[in-house]
Amino acid sequence: MKYALVTGGSRGIGRAVCVRLAEEGYTLLINYKSNETEAQKTLELVRQKGTDGVLLKFDVADKKQVDEVLGGWIDSNKDKTIEVLVNNAGIRQDVLLMWMTEEQWKSVLGSSLDGFYHVTRLVINGMLVKRYGRVVNVVSLSGLKGMPGQTNYSAAKAGMIGATKALAQEVARRGVTVNAVAPGFIKTDMTQDLKEADLKSLIPMQRFGEAEEVADAVVFLASKRASYITGEVININGGLYS
Repeated sequence: MKYALVTGGSRGIGRAVCVRLAEEGYTLLINYKSNETEAQKTLELVRQKGTDGVLLKFDVADKKQVDEVLGGWIDSNKDKTIEVLVNNAGIRQDVLLMWMTEEQWKSVLGSSLDGFYHVTRLVINGMLVKRYGRVVNVVSLSGLKGMPGQTNYSAAKAGMIGATKALAQEVARRGVTVNAVAPGFIKTDMTQDLKEADLKSLIPMQRFGEAEEVADAVVFLASKRASYITGEVININGGLYS
């Protein structure tokens, strides 16, 4: 049985990725932090695709929770292998740096950058032993070009991009690839506070993207078809930045 772990899988891009991976035959480990109702909806969508899933509630930024919940699942399922890891969990707390609190800085970096470390560290060893694995990190346009009001978010996603490139070189000989996708403006709960009518004029395609369009790229990078692609960042932004 093939397993795929998606962090932040209860809504938005994470949910879309779960559904697409289910279509590829994976059993899903669906991580969520607090919203069990939405996580259950993702699980139902996965089951509609003919496979199954397990809900794992933990905050990726909390090492103790990750070790207890995810580490506990791994220890209790020695006969099962996580072939695909999608590090999608992350939060935004937009504010100019001059007014940014230490909590706003640490929480945003914690959810993305610390979360990448806590989760990937537990999963990567199993991939190395099996000599096969796919890690896909969901970063952001903000981590590539920087966005005003997002010094914390830009720093977190830029850090993940650097980590992607470094880890890719560490594990390539063992058949494990590590890549990232960098969405621009995508219609999700995370961007619902943005004014699409004003911002879409900046985008050559003149629209926000859909979560499913990001999921398609993630699933390609998670497939055997992408076996010679590693350390790359794929932009999904309608031509806004490349």
